[in-house]
Amino acid sequence: MSLHRVSSMSSYEHVRGSSPARSEHRKMSFNPVGTWVPPAAKKEPVGAFEVSKTRRLLQVAAAVVYCLFAAGVVFGYAALKPVLVREGVYGEYCPEMSVDAEATTCYEQEIRLNLMFTTAAVATNVCALPVGTVLDRYGPRVCGLVGSLCLAIGAIFFSFASQLPFDGYIPGYLFLALGGPFVFISSFQLSNTFPQHSGLILALLTGAFDSSSAIFLFYRLIYLASDFSFTPQKFFLLYLVVPVIISIAQVFLMPKASYKTVGELVTQAEDPSHDIRPADQHISDESRLARLREERRQHRESVVSEITSLLGRKGEEGDKQTQAEERKKQRSGVWGALHGKSAFQQIKSPWFVLVTLFTVVQMVRINYFVATIRTQYEHLLSDHEKAVQVNNAFDVALPLGGVVAIPMIGLVLDNTSTPFVLTLLVSVATAIGVLGVLPYLWAAYANIALFVLYRPLYYTAVSDYAAKVFGFHTFGKVYGLIICLAGVLNFFQSALDALTHKTFNGDPIPVNMMLLVVALVVGVALVGFVWYKSRKLGRDRLEEEAEGATERLMPEPNARMVDGER
Repeated sequence: MSLHRVSSMSSYEHVRGSSPARSEHRKMSFNPVGTWVPPAAKKEPVGAFEVSKTRRLLQVAAAVVYCLFAAGVVFGYAALKPVLVREGVYGEYCPEMSVDAEATTCYEQEIRLNLMFTTAAVATNVCALPVGTVLDRYGPRVCGLVGSLCLAIGAIFFSFASQLPFDGYIPGYLFLALGGPFVFISSFQLSNTFPQHSGLILALLTGAFDSSSAIFLFYRLIYLASDFSFTPQKFFLLYLVVPVIISIAQVFLMPKASYKTVGELVTQAEDPSHDIRPADQHISDESRLARLREERRQHRESVVSEITSLLGRKGEEGDKQTQAEERKKQRSGVWGALHGKSAFQQIKSPWFVLVTLFTVVQMVRINYFVATIRTQYEHLLSDHEKAVQVNNAFDVALPLGGVVAIPMIGLVLDNTSTPFVLTLLVSVATAIGVLGVLPYLWAAYANIALFVLYRPLYYTAVSDYAAKVFGFHTFGKVYGLIICLAGVLNFFQSALDALTHKTFNGDPIPVNMMLLVVALVVGVALVGFVWYKSRKLGRDRLEEEAEGATERLMPEPNARMVDGER
């Protein structure tokens, strides 16, 4: 999961430059597959100034809190897995093994446990498609309620899985995974509650998503402290409080419709066509009609002052931010590479194919490592106790790394070129791959440190690349397809599990080496292509600027002739 890196002020400046006579405006859409429903079915967004500041603050605070408990809990699988093993989940596939506090798994049990996480990881990414559709058509409140329902179903399945006549663990974890995106993505629009602080709000939501993987870590600590009496059934029954609180918040606190972007507010305020309504044709009294339209004009102009207070100080600060945004675009080296192209044209291009291959390989590597970290280091270190220590360190570092990496990611993406960012991604991914095959404890901790910082950088960098290369007009379709394909192909993780346990007798090195080589080849191809194209785009831009300067400096021949005659 990742966020759209959209600037509220850049949206504002774009609309300000538009013709004030325009009667239509673009609504911020979260639907990655386009519009499937008539416009009349959509919920009309609301302006932030129409809601009290206190209520908006409470909405942002509530969203951060419930995202912390629900947005990405399934990614804390590495912390939950030892508890499930200790409780004998799928233990019937290992009848020869005794159950104790530090039990290891057999091949059949390992495969089924990891399939549970793989299914959830795939669902989290593919779920972006229906989430966008529900959010665009029914609004954030309905979207949040659907998410809380999925979380409740997942918790109930997991609570009573051992008593069901079928496997309830996989559907239980699946519904927990489905609930996260519905709750998380429907919160994005809250960045428009305080446009001048939209970046901070998105950072808080992202941090809550990354930190939510720590929920299962805290549960495991309580489970151990209770001498194994606080069973998964008790925990997930208690967890039902979370979807209940989310539902209450959605009904009584959260907005029914998404908040308008600054661009939408400005368009509405500056468009005089809003002074004319279809019902006006039924008013025969000209003076009354003129009075109504004057009142609408005054109200529309009053909205401008509301927008000014909502944005904070404008003028020089707005100009500075606009200039900074322009510098970032120039610095990226790839901005506008395929802007204006259709989604189909973009999908056929090497820009899309290479980044999709890179995303698929890296996502498989990331989720494979999360699911198998303990079993990998049990073999690499040949020491169960050390493997447990590494697993415990990873459980703490994973949510912490996501929070720590937020400011670093912003600095890297805003102050370096896209080719440099991709080179950094490939370099760090290669270093992680090398450390992942070294049988040393220091290498394990170094691997974890790099991994937890790399994961959020990778997800954010891919969305940043898509926005800069493909543009926001097709962002939902193109980026949604990248993530969806990567999610579906994550089922290869089960094949990697089978290969590790059956073919290589539990040795993770061959599989990790294969992933390392494939990732390096694809990464080098992507970086090489983008470096080449960015230099070409830079040369083309300089040539256009030079031609424009020449046209301005050289007088027209007719002008010289007239001067000569005079």
